[in-house]
Amino acid sequence: MEYEKPERSKEETAIVLDFLPNGYPYDERPMYMKTPIAQALGKEHFVLLELVPKKGIHLQPFEEVYIGDGKRDKIHHIVGKIDTKKLTATAKSQMEFVVREIINKNEKKFIDFFNKAQPLSTRMHQIELLPGLGKKHMWQIIEARDEKPFENFNDLKNRVKLMPDPEKAVLKRILLELEGSEKHKIFVDA
Repeated sequence: MEYEKPERSKEETAIVLDFLPNGYPYDERPMYMKTPIAQALGKEHFVLLELVPKKGIHLQPFEEVYIGDGKRDKIHHIVGKIDTKKLTATAKSQMEFVVREIINKNEKKFIDFFNKAQPLSTRMHQIELLPGLGKKHMWQIIEARDEKPFENFNDLKNRVKLMPDPEKAVLKRILLELEGSEKHKIFVDA
């Protein structure tokens, strides 16, 4: 029952963090050469993406857009992955809210992490990578999940003494991974 990140695959859908109808303000090209840009977060692998919408399409923050291989209704093409340093202030401010929403809607996926997480080495366990969780919590989680797998975040909180909010720990970890400050990636595809 080892927890493994889902096999790398392309994002199918993304959530718009910010939409720049006139492109980036620092782009010095003439207006007719600029293209609208959307900064978005992939729903499955938390990949930050730069998207170009189809002509005449205006996107809204929090809008879900299809970016898979099939026919796209709103997105013309994907420019590529972007770094958090390139995000607009609006996109940065929306990111935590969007990630929290994804966690809430996919609670089972994140509870599976607690149910299946494995050691990284003889000294470090995947569970210890979550902010606020050390060896003591790790052992309590492992003992509790051996009795019976966790069903949801509340079940985890109720069965592990003094457990910090697991949802917040996952959220903080994802945000740290997006910033690129973490060596081991648990939730974000690099």
